[in-house]
Amino acid sequence: MNKKSTLTPMLFTSLKGYTKEQAVKDVISGVIVAIIALPLSIALALASGVTPEQGLYTAIIAGFLISFFGGSRVQIAGPTAAFATIVAGIVYRNGMAGLVVATVIAGILLILMGVFRLGTLIKFIPYTITTGFTAGIAVTIVIGQLKDFFGIRYMNGETPIETVDKIKAIVSNFGTVNLQAVIVGAVCLAVLIIWPKISEKIPGSLIAVIIGIVMVSVLKLKANTIGDLYTISSALPKLTIPKVTYAVVRESLGDGFTIAVLAAIESLLSCVVSDSMINSKHNSNMELVAQGIGNIGSALFGGIPATGAIARTAANIKNGGKTPVAGMVHAVILLLVLVLLMPYAALIPMPTIAAILFMVAWNMCGLSTFVHLLKTAPKSDVVVLVITFVLTVVFDLVVAIGVGLVMAMVLFLKRISDETQVLGWKYYDENEDDPESVELMKIPQYVRVYAFNGPMFFGVSDLTGTIRLKDFTRCLDIRMRGVPSLDATAINALENLYKRCEKNNVKLVLSHLNEQPYAALKKAGFIDMVGEDNCCPHIEDAIARATELGRE
Repeated sequence: MNKKSTLTPMLFTSLKGYTKEQAVKDVISGVIVAIIALPLSIALALASGVTPEQGLYTAIIAGFLISFFGGSRVQIAGPTAAFATIVAGIVYRNGMAGLVVATVIAGILLILMGVFRLGTLIKFIPYTITTGFTAGIAVTIVIGQLKDFFGIRYMNGETPIETVDKIKAIVSNFGTVNLQAVIVGAVCLAVLIIWPKISEKIPGSLIAVIIGIVMVSVLKLKANTIGDLYTISSALPKLTIPKVTYAVVRESLGDGFTIAVLAAIESLLSCVVSDSMINSKHNSNMELVAQGIGNIGSALFGGIPATGAIARTAANIKNGGKTPVAGMVHAVILLLVLVLLMPYAALIPMPTIAAILFMVAWNMCGLSTFVHLLKTAPKSDVVVLVITFVLTVVFDLVVAIGVGLVMAMVLFLKRISDETQVLGWKYYDENEDDPESVELMKIPQYVRVYAFNGPMFFGVSDLTGTIRLKDFTRCLDIRMRGVPSLDATAINALENLYKRCEKNNVKLVLSHLNEQPYAALKKAGFIDMVGEDNCCPHIEDAIARATELGRE
């Protein structure tokens, strides 16, 4: 069995020949990644409508389990921006109990996907769809943080969840903008933009948090802090088993499926990116199993959905992390931060959190890629891209991915069907002086030849109706060299063609059947219907056979 196809965690492989030098690098990288993950985990938790510590619970529990069981050497997992709006919606509708059930369902689905070797199926989700919904998620994150960035107060006590409702609430309450909050947010955003040009050793988000705290706590600028809106807890995560009923499971099944699909897509995309950076190859099926285990663990210990985080994974690689040990160290460091330093998170200003999430959204939106596709992609792909993007913003990810996939499949089938042809051979009078008739095959007038080109499936089954049988036709030769595959609808169309030939006393001969078409026609009994003798390997043999049959 292929080593990469076995469900063996990459940790066990990586520790073979493990050295002290690499251990030191992994520990240093784990500490640095934890510093990066700290403000992000808190910010993403708040964007998801849960408490700050739940973001850390996710990074600790899921981060450790996914690194331990994962199929990648360098994957760093935790809460990500892709889940923010989804989680917020689930919590609003069904509460934390509903989120726990949905996340456990997602974890089970991810494990099953890995066990049944479905890791490679993610490649069938078109690039335009992933680009479209990623950009859409980025926009929803920005819109969701405008309230805190501008210090807006909702005078009517609104708690909008849908993006369109958030826009309406912001517009109607824009007169309550807090200029001091805007100053805090703007300064922190400037720090996030400028700091990476000064130093890459210390994360810009950490510097922004420190400056934001100083501006509010020391300079006394008026802006809401996390402590003003949330109760901070440094308690260790506790195992919580939700009350599970058939009604709860049924209600959470759709949300669980959404979380599973998004977790699979994002984690495997992160693995692909990291593979190119370390010249390695991940085990996609083992990674899915690990994602499932990590999400179940996160949900049962008070966390939210998690997946591989591309930015944190890249930071791990750049700082020398080469084995899953780095990801495990990152989780342990966050656990220490939770116990020792969590109360200080109450001092972080909400405009600073908004600024951090603005940068997260900018980094994930892929604006240059989006614009490039708009300019260069085929029109059908542009339509899928734009509609997926719009539906993600206006509705949600479930609708966007569902509609996007259906549109992509329909347009793909249309494109393929346009390439499939049934062409009749031209006949030239050998007595006429026609230069094109030189060295052409000599075929009796009573033999008609048609060439099928392209896959034959339900979208092109009507093409057999274009075949015309003349009064003098006694044998029809169908050349299928250009047909790589066919389906049941195409077989039915060929059976109808055979019946039409039989009704008109015309013999049917097939030539150059490829492997899949032959096997499918044989299984359907069509080969026996036509006769093995009338299925020829080459066109020359088929014409000779047709000529022979026409003389009978």
